[in-house]
Amino acid sequence: MEEAAAPERERDRKRPRDGDMDPSTSAGAPPSTAAAVAGASGEAQYVYLPVADALKAPGARVCLFAAVSEIGAAVRSRGTDFTLTLRIVDQSRASGISVTFFADNTALLPCVRSSGDVISLHNVVITMHHGEFFVTYNKKFSSFALFEGKASTECRPYQCSLKYHGSKHDNEILTQMRMWLVYNPPGLKDLELQLRSIKSDSTFDLVCKVLDVHEASNGVRILYVWDGTDTPVTEFPMILDSKSVSPPPLHLEGAPLPREVLCTLPCVGSVLRVFANRLFKEIPHLQKGIYWARFCNITCKQEFSMWKGILLPSSRVRLLSNEDGSVVDRLNRINTQIHRQPMACLCSASDIAGMDN
Repeated sequence: MEEAAAPERERDRKRPRDGDMDPSTSAGAPPSTAAAVAGASGEAQYVYLPVADALKAPGARVCLFAAVSEIGAAVRSRGTDFTLTLRIVDQSRASGISVTFFADNTALLPCVRSSGDVISLHNVVITMHHGEFFVTYNKKFSSFALFEGKASTECRPYQCSLKYHGSKHDNEILTQMRMWLVYNPPGLKDLELQLRSIKSDSTFDLVCKVLDVHEASNGVRILYVWDGTDTPVTEFPMILDSKSVSPPPLHLEGAPLPREVLCTLPCVGSVLRVFANRLFKEIPHLQKGIYWARFCNITCKQEFSMWKGILLPSSRVRLLSNEDGSVVDRLNRINTQIHRQPMACLCSASDIAGMDN
């Protein structure tokens, strides 16, 4: 009789009593407007909100499916975490919204290959700071997955967090997002210029490779950037009275670059000096000389008949990977220029000065 009653007591012990709280809705967790619900097959189904609708629920946990328009740099937070900020857009909000990620190390942060890739976010929190909406990724309960934005690629993510669990209906949403991106690529292409098209006193976006970062004696940082094209020709002013006018400096930065740096500069295209009067958090990453970047809202002017780029207070710097579409286009064009030779050139020019010993 005692043995028969044991299973009854075990079931009573496991059955929640009235008033007990579901562990998934603990006291410290924000309410969820897009929690996973179980489908007929028992598989989790996620309710994805448009970004514009998610902003109507500040403080709530939501799920989002959007495209990455801007990529920030991973930096250490004021505490022990590492943080990264992305900007995402969708059909409901072309201006986008910033998403801030927190993780114990940089390997756990999203590593976006290219702007225009698609990200799925589960259980992120809508927050407001100084009157502006943000999305916060909590490392305890949020999760993400990254997909390529190209329409011809597969539907499997190329990176996802450990807690991320997708569903079969995600593929349909991903396909719709990719089709939308075909006609609505991220970034303002009409404001994007190459070095060959820059104009004085105009603001524009510039996609280029940062070759070196130099700090001048006055604390101004000078970035040497290059995209494989030549800057427009400048006119050197004729000085009639050389005694009344001080000669132009040979180097705008005050001192020449070291020889070992000069020897690594490309032989095709112009190198532009871009001056930054304030520190951008992306600049320490650019000092490695391996990154391409998008400089948003910068300006140029001619000084002593040399082009000079200037980062404005409203300028932004965005790191780009070598797989970004803008970078791939420029690398392909540069490769065709490097291997192109005039029809009248001597193909075996290296043999002209050859000597037999």
